[in-house]
Amino acid sequence: MKLFDVYSLQNINLVKGEGSWVWDDQGTRYLDLYGGHAVISIGHNHRLFVQALKEQLEKISFYSNSVLNPLQDQLAERLGRLSGYPDYNLFLVNSGAEANENALKIASFVTGRKKVVAFRKAFHGRTSGAVAITDNPKIVAPFNAGHEVEFLPFNDIDTLRQRMDSSVAAVIIEGIQGVAGIQVPEPAFLQAIEAECNRTGALLILDEIQSGYGRTGQFFAHQHAGIRPHLITMAKGMGNGFPIGGVLIHPDIKATGGMLGTTFGGNHLACAAALAVLQAIENQNLLLNASTVGSYLIEKLSGHGFLGPIRGRGLMIGFDVPEFKSNLRAELLNKYKIFTGEAKPNVIRLLPSLALSRQEADVFLEALSVELQALAVA
Repeated sequence: MKLFDVYSLQNINLVKGEGSWVWDDQGTRYLDLYGGHAVISIGHNHRLFVQALKEQLEKISFYSNSVLNPLQDQLAERLGRLSGYPDYNLFLVNSGAEANENALKIASFVTGRKKVVAFRKAFHGRTSGAVAITDNPKIVAPFNAGHEVEFLPFNDIDTLRQRMDSSVAAVIIEGIQGVAGIQVPEPAFLQAIEAECNRTGALLILDEIQSGYGRTGQFFAHQHAGIRPHLITMAKGMGNGFPIGGVLIHPDIKATGGMLGTTFGGNHLACAAALAVLQAIENQNLLLNASTVGSYLIEKLSGHGFLGPIRGRGLMIGFDVPEFKSNLRAELLNKYKIFTGEAKPNVIRLLPSLALSRQEADVFLEALSVELQALAVA
């Protein structure tokens, strides 16, 4: 038997990680500015994370949601306090796509409607409902067709106001569009969405799966706009590599028996991992670090004339690479041993640990400067 061949893989076998660094099976060290796609929030093999999982493994690793699990209550309390949403309720799942599926389901239950408004170039996941609200026909199978979804232009308030009516169950938007190349919604646009949802009775869903958990310097990216969504979805950085996701649910939304359910969601190990992440974020003041180091990176990147507009907030940064230097990401990896992310066709994305230091950022900036200086000479 072989693996189903769906991934384009680098010929690198990583066997060790520590902080912002990873090592392959040949002993080569790499600076990780990709974070396994924004998943490594507090750093590889963080001592609190490792200790929490070890201790939990020695107690009990799993039981279903048919019994009490006090770790879930501890997670809900700490997450509510640190995120600024202490009055919201938490439903735990295993992934971002699951979180979005459940948020859509809640919105439909509450409103009795089924139409969803999403935005062009959005990415919300690969399960049935999540992929239907993802603006990429290449990954939507015929089975996923039939959902009532309308894609509107991003950051276009006038079109939003024209298209919103009482048939809409939910509007879903990413705190920052990641797969689209780090596209930041304007605060006025998010505020207009909130106002239109309130006017029409639709629910506002903020997909913070990539942009949340401190990545932008606020706990959630939408908090830069001062809005308060009905539903907030999260995953990725929530478990620092251990699969966990969740939905924060407005206190006005009431649960009914059988409304939602999950076997693995919120299991003991996942909660232990998530609690360790929050402890590290609080103890090490990682929101401030993400803001400070991110601002430093954005400032330095903005000085390079060959790069397109520098977009993002905190440690969620994207920039365009000129077509004649489209191999820049590969050169950063192969020549300088630096992992970065990408977005098609020519965007480099930086999604490092929130604990990235300025000195580690300088390693990247120096390598980038060498490559761009070579362009200037040429």
